[in-house]
Amino acid sequence: MQVFLSYAQSDKAFAKALSSHLTRRGLSVWSANQEVLPGDNLWLRAGEALKKSKAMVVLVSPDSMRSEHVRREIEYALGDSNYEGRVFPVQVRRTSDIPSILRKFKTFDARRSASKVSESIAEALKQVA
Repeated sequence: MQVFLSYAQSDKAFAKALSSHLTRRGLSVWSANQEVLPGDNLWLRAGEALKKSKAMVVLVSPDSMRSEHVRREIEYALGDSNYEGRVFPVQVRRTSDIPSILRKFKTFDARRSASKVSESIAEALKQVA
């Protein structure tokens, strides 16, 4: 299953670690930093990946919640039935600017290791698959 990883650049280190752990658990992870090359159209590549993905992990932080890219990616996932029950917010840094719709989902805490977060997400995906 392909998982779309949505995050702000300031959360790149955790995103990379989480991506690695999710991949070890047998998931295919799409991350802009790994998939988009210089000169590529970011919006086009992200749009293609969103259409192919079946789950989203969104890293929640003050920066990501202010990011137009992250907000658009979340809106896409919430409006697409392919993502139903498969949107996973992971709080990397505390923020009060979380969209109310995201507050309805179980939020994972990045203070746990990336390995533990990936384990929880992989288990949750098994339950909704």
